[in-house]
Amino acid sequence: MTAGACSLSAAFPSASFAVIRGTPVLGGLRKGTHHLFCPSCKSWLFTRPEGMDWFVNVRTTMLDDTSGLEPFVETYMREKLPWAKTTADRTFE
Repeated sequence: MTAGACSLSAAFPSASFAVIRGTPVLGGLRKGTHHLFCPSCKSWLFTRPEGMDWFVNVRTTMLDDTSGLEPFVETYMREKLPWAKTTADRTFE
């Protein structure tokens, strides 16, 4: 669920997002962007970017229905693995 060549996530308005079971724990560097993880398996669940409280970036592996969520932008392309491919139309270094 958390290992792979890319990290697919989807941004949702904060007002439409809620943790309905369990209590995620803060992980990562804890500066600027707050990555929250499952306390049991340590899988990255979602991110709350500091200073951008209007949205939550959710790992798509956490969603029951991913229909209509095809990649449209790739970031950190400078570090891209040469064999990793997506259908995204836009890329940024």
